Formats: sequence, C-alpha cells, structure tokens
Amino acid sequence: PGGKQLEPLKYAKVATEASVSRRKVEGCILGTMSLLHHCLEKGASVAFVLRDVGVLLIEGSVVLMRFYLDFLEKVNGERIQDRATLKALQQLGMVVSRAEPVASLSFTGRVIIFPK
Repeated sequence: PGGKQLEPLKYAKVATEASVSRRKVEGCILGTMSLLHHCLEKGASVAFVLRDVGVLLIEGSVVLMRFYLDFLEKVNGERIQDRATLKALQQLGMVVSRAEPVASLSFTGRVIIFPK
C-alpha cells in the first residue's frame, strides 16, 4: 500500500555494527522470525522489549506499544514534570516503567518475551 518498496535486510551492515559475523546475524534474525511466526500461529502473546524505547506487545489481533518515560522525554525534548500530562499518558496506557514485569502488561499474564 502507498507504493512503498521493501528493502532486504542488510545482514553484513548489521554484523559490522554489532561486531559479530554475518552468519551469526542471519541465524539470530531467522531464528527469531521463525519463533515469532510459531508463537503467533499458536495464538501466544508476544512482547518485544525494545531497549531504551519501550515494549511492543502482541496479543491475538491487538498490538500495543508502551513507552519508557525517559524515551518520551527524549522525543519531546524536555522532562515531563507536569502531573496532569504524566497522568494523561498513564491513563492512555502509553507509559511503562522499566521495573514493571512485562507479563503484567498482558491480559492473560502469560507472554513470551523477546529478546531472551
């Protein structure tokens, strides 16, 4: 849709930036995609913990993104000190604490967490 072209993942570039072999990068990515496919096919809840950003949660047909407060502050360009703004973000379910167990974000309390 929208005429956007998909680009193949550049395994060599990822390997260089991660200081590992191309083979290791390809194995990790293909293994992760295979496990993700299997989990989604079986209807399991899945969470991707995105370092310094937040948590992407997939449960059935529901996909939720919860952000760490410091990430939102970085994007905003300033600290969110206003209590009303912080409370609104929390009520909208946009903010997650790094200390909060990922399973607590799930409706069922059971979730497979990536990466592990």
